[in-house]
Amino acid sequence: MSDSSVLNNAARIIRLVHAGTPADQALRESLTQTRHYSAPGERRGISRAVFTYYRWWRWLNEKESLQKQLSAALALQDRFNRSPASVKPAALAALAVPDWLKAEMDSIPTAWLQQLQREPALWIRSKLGFEAKVASALKDCSPVPSLSGTNPCPTAFRYSGITDLYRTPGFQSGDFEIQDLASQLVGHAAAPKPGETWWDACAGEGGKTMHLSDLMQNKGLLWASDRSLRRLAKLKERAARAKAFNFRTAPWEGGAHLPTKTKFDGILVDAPCSGIGTWQRNPHARWTTLPHDVVELAAVQRNLLDHVSASLKPGGRLIYAVCTLSRAETTAVAEAFTASHPELTPEPVRLPGVDRVGSELKNGSAVTLWPQDLNANGMFIAAWKRPT
Repeated sequence: MSDSSVLNNAARIIRLVHAGTPADQALRESLTQTRHYSAPGERRGISRAVFTYYRWWRWLNEKESLQKQLSAALALQDRFNRSPASVKPAALAALAVPDWLKAEMDSIPTAWLQQLQREPALWIRSKLGFEAKVASALKDCSPVPSLSGTNPCPTAFRYSGITDLYRTPGFQSGDFEIQDLASQLVGHAAAPKPGETWWDACAGEGGKTMHLSDLMQNKGLLWASDRSLRRLAKLKERAARAKAFNFRTAPWEGGAHLPTKTKFDGILVDAPCSGIGTWQRNPHARWTTLPHDVVELAAVQRNLLDHVSASLKPGGRLIYAVCTLSRAETTAVAEAFTASHPELTPEPVRLPGVDRVGSELKNGSAVTLWPQDLNANGMFIAAWKRPT
């Protein structure tokens, strides 16, 4: 496939997105259609062109053809990759994110804006005990850079190769999952122990559920709930591949009627959010997320925490995680929940080896993982404990 063919195919996908098809769906469907005549490297080129277009969208001349805009975006990306200083901080502040974001964040670090314009890292998580096997089989695997002499995620690797990981024997046999480093750190913040009873209340397709199960060594009991039956079905597929058996699923709409009367040693609320922390990986979302989304989701997050809190055992821990950076969905939610639930005590968020993330609340019960610090998604994590 020639460069012009890559640009033409990328332009076709962008037209689908402009017509209302979500970017990830347009990419997935289009690249599936081209699989029979294009090599994996060529499909990666199309995908890269589409994401690069949305990353540099405000720098482009919309009067030009999409092919010319794509070419210009790729040139901007290559120049930035060679010299990040070639794009001035003022230009980043004005063009890299939507204008409304300034009112939703306490500060917008230049280092974060620069990180948004970089192409994202690909992280994988091996099963416990499979680290050496996975790294040896895949090659091109780098461990998490040591922070204070401690690796906070010994099962995490950054993958820099070009192999389609989904087709590798290791993935098919459940030796590893594709999971962002920030999401893996949520599992380590929860730190469930073998034999405990936990609830992943907003499990989605089960990425964090599988990690919790692995940390529990497949022992104890793990409930996984979600409002989507489709996502729960996908979770079961992933669990079968990962050979995770210590879980049960139950649909839950997020309301006051809970899926079980079980009391838990720990509850993870990985809540729906605006996803601002994923804007490096999903640049199209910068231009589709709106301020009212933040407001509506903050209300959802508060309700979820309110509804699950009574299910904690004495001594049980509640972990709140969102891959966003807006004040309304992070510190504001945590502070409001603390004020309305005096029966729970804010609990320090412990992430061994991660000393470059500052505490967001005075009691140390919340941290923000910034993309520029970890080369991963942004994540906010808060914790509480029910006294014994």
